[in-house]
Amino acid sequence: MDSSTTEQLEKEVTEALKRGDTLGAFEEVKKCLSGVENTPLNVAITGESGSGKSTFINALRGLGDEDEESAQTGVVETTMEPTPYPHPKNKSVTYWDLPGTGTPNFKASEYLDKVQFQRYDFFIIIASERFKENHILLAGEIQKMKKKFYFVRSKIDRDLRDSQERRPKTFNEKELLEKIRQDCFNPLKDNLNNIKSDSVFLVSSFQPEKKIYLVC
Repeated sequence: MDSSTTEQLEKEVTEALKRGDTLGAFEEVKKCLSGVENTPLNVAITGESGSGKSTFINALRGLGDEDEESAQTGVVETTMEPTPYPHPKNKSVTYWDLPGTGTPNFKASEYLDKVQFQRYDFFIIIASERFKENHILLAGEIQKMKKKFYFVRSKIDRDLRDSQERRPKTFNEKELLEKIRQDCFNPLKDNLNNIKSDSVFLVSSFQPEKKIYLVC
């Protein structure tokens, strides 16, 4: 994929995500990708095991976890090798569900070679808990290849719900989201070059109609 097409794709995806709700953003991504229908595009979805990579892919493709042809999800490690999932309308675009990092099957030192990291054009790093060293390693390798990535903090609905249940009197959604934002954005900014705030998003793949929370 040439650099001008990649830059245009990045711009369109960013603008779509900025505008509002997750479901609408996913639809805008689909429309954007239709403009490169003759250009093969391999989008890698990576991150730690259990972070919600497969659920995120299903949301991008407009599928539920139990739908036919959906990416396999579960409470234990389910993705054991890079698995391709074609875009439902644009067959030149493929989402790759990569195995999770940080498990006995995919140690950090061996991960990049096992999943053939160089083969992908664009990356989305998924995290569902605190920012970890593995996330910096993945993002750093992507930058070394001079490729683009987004960092997506998933399961935000769960974090808000759990915090409200534990601290109903002091719960403050805005403050909690800001803490999560800083936990994601600051390590990237401090350790990598040219990281922009619109590279990091907080989402709920289970509730795509919820408003997306953009780091700013």
